[in-house]
Amino acid sequence: MTHPITPPPELVQEWVAATESNDCIGAFPTNFEQRICTAAAQWGADQELEACCEWMFSVGHPPPAISILRAARRPQPPSLKKEALLQLDTLNADLAMHGMGCDLSQIRRAIEELPDD
Repeated sequence: MTHPITPPPELVQEWVAATESNDCIGAFPTNFEQRICTAAAQWGADQELEACCEWMFSVGHPPPAISILRAARRPQPPSLKKEALLQLDTLNADLAMHGMGCDLSQIRRAIEELPDD
C-alpha cells in the first residue's frame, strides 16, 4: 500500500535520471541520496500546499488569500541584483575589517541601475 502523497514511479525515475546526469555519484557518498530526498520533499510539500489551497477555496476563502498563502510558502529566491548588492555589502565589511576600505559607491550605483529581475 502506498501513502497518498507518494510520488509516482515515473517522477522518481526522472529525479534519478536528472541526478545521475549531474554526475554527482562518487563525488560525495550521500550526494545522490540527498538530491533524491530533496526532490521528494519538495514534491510532497508542493502536493500539501496545493491541497491546502484547494481546501481554502472550497470553504470560501477569496483568491487573494490563497495567493498570499502560496507566496508565503513558496518565496522566490532573491534577484541577481539583490544578491550582488548583498555581496557588495559583505565585501565592503570585509575590506573595512581588514583596514583596506575603498570607495565602492560607483559599483553600488551601477548595480542599483540594473532592472530588478
